[in-house]
Amino acid sequence: MSNDALAHPDRVRASHWITVLRRQFPELQAELTPSPHRSGLGRQRGGADRHGPSEPLRLRVSDTVRDITDGVVELEEAVHDRLGLPPTDRGTVEVRLARLAGLLERVEADPPLMRHLLEEVSAMARRCSGTLGDAEPVVRLRGRCPLCASVSLRAFPLRRAVLCINPACRCPHPGCGCHADRAHRHSWPEDEWAELAAGGALTLEEITAALDGGSTAVAVSR
Repeated sequence: MSNDALAHPDRVRASHWITVLRRQFPELQAELTPSPHRSGLGRQRGGADRHGPSEPLRLRVSDTVRDITDGVVELEEAVHDRLGLPPTDRGTVEVRLARLAGLLERVEADPPLMRHLLEEVSAMARRCSGTLGDAEPVVRLRGRCPLCASVSLRAFPLRRAVLCINPACRCPHPGCGCHADRAHRHSWPEDEWAELAAGGALTLEEITAALDGGSTAVAVSR
């Protein structure tokens, strides 16, 4: 069995969000580069191009680039400090994120550090998506949550996860974030979809279709 198969769910999620941010950050930087092929900056929700100058949007993109750059530097420095590693080398955001991805196995052994890394990198990835105008899709799933029996299961394709959006839902595992943080929503990452399906709420095929964008379920906002 591979190390990835044995990885803690938080490590799987952190790896996913690092991958998302590494893919999106160059897009964000490109929005600040003047192009003869577009008259405005950025994209509206749904991917439509903006027309005409948009200085407030340019400032928003610039602020986001700066904050994510600083955030990634600070996160890598914090991880190195916590793990007792030498000071970080210089590098672009993408290079630093790649180095953080390479440290996830060691970070996994320190649950508070893993939780901090996961929260930081997921927040930065969502901010990057929001600035680009990419609304995070949410798909309503049929059936009831196997934990709280509410009709509250939602698929989040960007996160590659299914969440229960019932604020009162708690799983039986005291180590889960849904016990430590009232704002946390219990989730099933990709390696737990079979377990979710086994609970009888819906089939594995339905979960996979919703996460891959092939479901006929209704998309909803958070």
